Amino acid sequence: MSQPSLATYVLKRPWLSRVLRPFANWYADASGYRKLGLRADDLIPEESDTIQLALKRLPPKEAYDRVYRLRRAVQCSLAHTLLPKEQQTKPEEDYPYLSPIIREIEAERQERDDLEAMVLRRKA
Repeated sequence: MSQPSLATYVLKRPWLSRVLRPFANWYADASGYRKLGLRADDLIPEESDTIQLALKRLPPKEAYDRVYRLRRAVQCSLAHTLLPKEQQTKPEEDYPYLSPIIREIEAERQERDDLEAMVLRRKA
């Protein structure tokens, strides 16, 4: 994910993390994606090559679960309903499953770019 983020700044300061955590929990709940059974990584747009490659690297079960969650959310959206409380995504179930793979791919691409830009010189 190439957009700038304040997450590292906030996580390095425990007092700031404690202050912002209630707001973050409220915001995640108010956004409504958990009420449709989605996880935060399900909301990442699939248009870039990096995301497409990350989706291909997902384990088969996780990929199947992702497609199931997306289809169920679309069905709920079309019917203008929310999932029952027991089927909604709980905060402890909303862990990043795609973001680590995306960061790994971006690191690989950065390393490849660095190696391709390297200039080798012979000693005279």
